[in-house]
Amino acid sequence: MSLCMTSHFCLLVLPVMSLLLLFSPIGWSYDGLTPGCHLHPFNVTIRSDRRGTCKGTHLVYACVGYCESSAFPSRYSVLVASNFTHNITSASRCCTISKDAKVKVRLDCPRGRHHDEIEILTAKACRCDMCRKSRY
Repeated sequence: MSLCMTSHFCLLVLPVMSLLLLFSPIGWSYDGLTPGCHLHPFNVTIRSDRRGTCKGTHLVYACVGYCESSAFPSRYSVLVASNFTHNITSASRCCTISKDAKVKVRLDCPRGRHHDEIEILTAKACRCDMCRKSRY
């Protein structure tokens, strides 16, 4: 009896598994499948004023993703120094820019009046580093 139940179960599971494989996304990017901190492209539009009198668009990169962090019980010396209020110590790491570059964005104005250029920063490389409040 159990052999029959098992074979029926297999007959039901196999079509479901083949459907899952058939409809699984094949076009995922490599960055989407790997964990961690990566460069991610996006278009930025710079405007000279709220009306967008002069504007320009440029492809720049940002660092996105996550890094491993941990928390653990504080050492006794830390507990004593904090009057037993700092009982958990954390070691946090954030995805941040390790190398950047300046890029020039050309601002085009209507009727060809003038063309301004503005420099902005773009990420060139990313890494996991200690989280610092001043960066965010």
